[in-house]
Amino acid sequence: MALGFFGLAILLCLTLDSDYTSSTVYAASSEGVEITYGSVIKLMHEKTKFRLHSHDVPYGSGSGQQSVTGFPNVNDANSYWIVRPETTTSYKPGDNIKSGTIIRLQHMKTRRWLHSHVHASPISNNLEVSCFGDDGNSDTGDYWRLEIEGSGKTWRQDQRIRLHHVDTSGYLHSHDKKYNRIAGGQQEVCGVREKRADNVWLAAEGIYLPTSESKASM
Repeated sequence: MALGFFGLAILLCLTLDSDYTSSTVYAASSEGVEITYGSVIKLMHEKTKFRLHSHDVPYGSGSGQQSVTGFPNVNDANSYWIVRPETTTSYKPGDNIKSGTIIRLQHMKTRRWLHSHVHASPISNNLEVSCFGDDGNSDTGDYWRLEIEGSGKTWRQDQRIRLHHVDTSGYLHSHDKKYNRIAGGQQEVCGVREKRADNVWLAAEGIYLPTSESKASM
């Protein structure tokens, strides 16, 4: 395993700010746990089972920003994302996340934000999805609205979700179109403006913070 739950917990203590590390973290190894702000998760594409992934490799076209792909292997540290609120809100680590809420996803290893814009994606010419910015540099291109499929109101690990980009109205999307060279074997992640079966994701492996209510009762 490239980064086990224990190793990830240690890395959290070293990389997250003090507000986040003041809370106990737990391995999200069973279905139904709540995904809260501060959680570090992998997002699995429902149809192909690839994980949302990034690495410090720029696109060779479009924006030239850090590339985002779908990764076939479960055990890779470059597939972890920190769930953050949008910049103008007062949400705290451990707060739950309701359907319709705007969130940001920060790539844990490079500290850049999951981002989209109107540049064309490399393979399918849909909307490019990239990573951009850093801890102190984020804009509305990093804003994604959480849409929970079905009757659930707060985000849990076993729920099917879509992420709807605020600026472009594109849904976070992937498909079985794969790169041949730099990211060989990895598949394209892009944005599309229609709801499709390929827009659906699930929270998979990771470390999550307990809900604020749970911490208050400890």
